[in-house]
Amino acid sequence: MSASDTPGPAGRAPSIRDVARLAGVSYQTVSRVINNSSQLRPETAERVRSAIAELRFVPSQAARALATSRTRLLGVLGPRTTTYGLATMVQGVESAARAAGYRLTVTNLASSAPDDVRASIDHLVRQSVEGLIAVAPQSRVVPILDELQLPVPVKIVSPTAPTGLGGTHNDQIAGARAAVRHLIDLGHSRILHIAGPRDWVEADHRMQGYLAEMDAHDLSPRPPVLGDWTAKFGFEAGMELLRMEDATAVFAGNDHMALGFMHAVRAIGRSVPEDISIVGFDDVPESAHLWPPLTTVRQDFEGIGRRAVGDLLADLGVQPEEDMVAQPDHLRLIVRSSTATPTR
Repeated sequence: MSASDTPGPAGRAPSIRDVARLAGVSYQTVSRVINNSSQLRPETAERVRSAIAELRFVPSQAARALATSRTRLLGVLGPRTTTYGLATMVQGVESAARAAGYRLTVTNLASSAPDDVRASIDHLVRQSVEGLIAVAPQSRVVPILDELQLPVPVKIVSPTAPTGLGGTHNDQIAGARAAVRHLIDLGHSRILHIAGPRDWVEADHRMQGYLAEMDAHDLSPRPPVLGDWTAKFGFEAGMELLRMEDATAVFAGNDHMALGFMHAVRAIGRSVPEDISIVGFDDVPESAHLWPPLTTVRQDFEGIGRRAVGDLLADLGVQPEEDMVAQPDHLRLIVRSSTATPTR
């Protein structure tokens, strides 16, 4: 049958009944094929699939939800930010969900205030999500999720997820210790740390890693400076610190603050790494193209997102794809030209 002979009035999308007529079966049989029922003869299922392909029929998500009592919709709760790591993590969640036949609805928190968190979660649950993934770096978000006892499975992308809420994360403390150890191994002892925001779990863990590694080598840490993840803050902090401190190295809580600090070094007539070495965190795509290229700690953000979806699907009784159950790559120190042996 040619496209011009296909059932149904011209000018409208083909329906499930059009598929049924072309395949010579009932529309209930077509529905069973769409929902991967095993209670059909292989030749019948193949005839239906051929009709679907010929008509270019796209099953309605609403119709599938009515037939299966499942919305195939996952909710994502995250902070309102455009930082590379979180954006890439959500991309990993989206691609894995799509591969498994699920859609996403995303709500970004305006703040980590309890009322805002509860309202955002209520908004997602009212959309009949089957499960929730919380990209929750702010420390106040995790206890609220634990306390709410939601009616759907929840997975938290955070190093501090409670036992009842499965967490997916990289070891931020270990990554920070590797960065500081690299500087110490080069011969640096006067090392500054520019940390992320106070209420972000990842920022706190990276600061803990800095303090622990300095202590392990009997070195006196400088009081960490609390930043906001931006290159602007890194620049401003650099202009202030470089006038007061005699440090030979800096460990920045992320690559953007490291970039701003490098700008400040040049602005006062000094150079990297001849006068001061700099290490970042995250390995954003631009890090390899800075001058000098930035030594940093690489994270597998997409892998974390995929694993969170795989864990959630397992809770929903759905077999996840193999790449969704693999552990994300461990944090890796990427050594480039922004670090060197101190010259003074």
